[in-house]
Amino acid sequence: MNRDLLKDLREGAQLSRGDQIRLIVQLSLPAIMAQLSHIIMQYIDAAMVGRLGSAQSASIGLMASSTWLLSGLCSASITGFTVQVAQHIGAKEEKKARSIMNQGFVLAIVFGVLIGAAGAAASGRLPAWLGGSDEICADAAAYFLVYALSIPFVQLNNLSGGMLQASGNMRVPSILQALMCLLDVVFNALLIFPGTTVLGVHIPGAGLGVLGAALGTALAQVVTALLMMFFLLVRSPMLSLRRGEKLRFERRYMMRALRIALPIGAEHMIMSSAYVMATRIVAPLGTVAIAANSFGVTAESLCYMPGYGISAAASTLIGQSIGAKRDDLTRRLGVLTVGLGMIIMTFSGALMYAFAPQMIGMMSPDPAVVELGAQVLRIEAFAEPMFAASIVASGVFRGAGDTLMPSVFNFVSMWGVRLPLAALLAPHIGLHGVWIGMAADLIVGGILFLMRLRGERWMHTGRSR
Repeated sequence: MNRDLLKDLREGAQLSRGDQIRLIVQLSLPAIMAQLSHIIMQYIDAAMVGRLGSAQSASIGLMASSTWLLSGLCSASITGFTVQVAQHIGAKEEKKARSIMNQGFVLAIVFGVLIGAAGAAASGRLPAWLGGSDEICADAAAYFLVYALSIPFVQLNNLSGGMLQASGNMRVPSILQALMCLLDVVFNALLIFPGTTVLGVHIPGAGLGVLGAALGTALAQVVTALLMMFFLLVRSPMLSLRRGEKLRFERRYMMRALRIALPIGAEHMIMSSAYVMATRIVAPLGTVAIAANSFGVTAESLCYMPGYGISAAASTLIGQSIGAKRDDLTRRLGVLTVGLGMIIMTFSGALMYAFAPQMIGMMSPDPAVVELGAQVLRIEAFAEPMFAASIVASGVFRGAGDTLMPSVFNFVSMWGVRLPLAALLAPHIGLHGVWIGMAADLIVGGILFLMRLRGERWMHTGRSR
C-alpha cells in the first residue's frame, strides 16, 4: 500500500531518512519532467528558427534578456501567494489557503496586464537600444511584441501551476507542461514555415518566420493556461472554488505576499538589467556570437533543468513543513534536496561537456555557430555543481519565505563577478570571456547559498503569522 508521505508530513508522522528521500523524489520527478518539456520546447523553437538562418536566430537571442525580465517579474508577483498557500496547507488550514489563492489571482491578472502593456509599448524601440543591427531589429521587435501581449496568459499559467504544486500536486502541471510542448511544435510547424507537400498530402503553413515562432508559443501558453486553471479551480480537492467563499482582500496576507515578492521582483529587475548589459557586451561581437550565445544558453538549460525541478519540489516541501511546524524535518529536507540537485547536475554537466557539439548542432546548421557554441558550453560545464546549489537552495529558501538574502547573493555574484569579467575579457577573447564570467558568477553564487543553508536563520525569516 502506497503511503501519502506528504500527508504524513502534515500530520506529524515520523519520516525515516528513506521516507524523506522517497518524498523528495516523488515530488521532484514530475517537476523535472515539466522542466524537461519546457526545455524541449525551447530546443524546438531554436531548431525551427535556426533553419531559417543565423540572423533569425540572433533576433530571438537578442530579446532573451528582455523576455526573461517580463517573465521574472510575473513569477515574483505570484511567489508571495504560492508560499503562503503551501504553508497554510501544511498547517491544515485549507480555507485560508483558498482565500489567499483567490486574492492572488485578482492581483496577478492586473499585474500581468500592466506588465504586458509596458512590454508592448517598448517593443518597437528595444531591439535597437540593445545594440541589434538593422538586419535583425524588425524580427526582434515583432517577436517581443507578441510575447508581451501573451504575458497575462503566461501569468495565469504560472500562477495556476504554482498553486497546484503548493498543494502537493506536481503531476498535473507536469502533464500540462508536456502538452504545451506538443502544442508549440504543432503551432510552430503551421506558422513558421510555408506550406509543403509530404507523401502527396498538402500541409498548410503561414510562412511567418520569427513572428510565427512567437505566435506558436503564445497560442500554446493560452491553451495550457486555460487547462491549468480548470484543474486548479474546478478539480483540485484542496483549492477548487467553493460556494459561499467570497473574495475578500485581507491586508495581512497581501502585505506578507508583498514582503516575500518585493526582494524577488527587485532581484529580477537587477538581474535583468545585468542580462541586458551582458547582451550589449555580446552584440558587438557579431551575428555568429549572438546566435552561439543564444543557442548555448538554450543548450545549457537542458543541463540545469533537473535543478529547477528539484527546486520546485523543495519549495513545496519546505513550505508545508514550516506550516506543519515540522522543524525536525525542515532543515534535513533542505539539505537533502540541495545535495540531490548537486549530484544530478554534476552528472548532467559531464554529459554537456561530452556532447556539446551535438547539442548545438541540433539547433543550428551553421558550422561557425556550432563550433563557438560548443566551446563556451564546455566552459560552463565546470560550474554546474555550484549552479545546482544556488538553484535548489533558492527553492528551499523561497518555501520558507526567505527571499531577501538570496536576492542579495544573486546581485553580488552577477554585478560583482560576471559583468566585470565579461566586460574585461570580451574585447580580448570574444564570447569565451563572457562565458568565463558567467561560470565564475555561478561558482561564487553557489558558495554563498551553501553558506546560508548551513545556518538556521532562513527557517525562521518568513514564517506565516
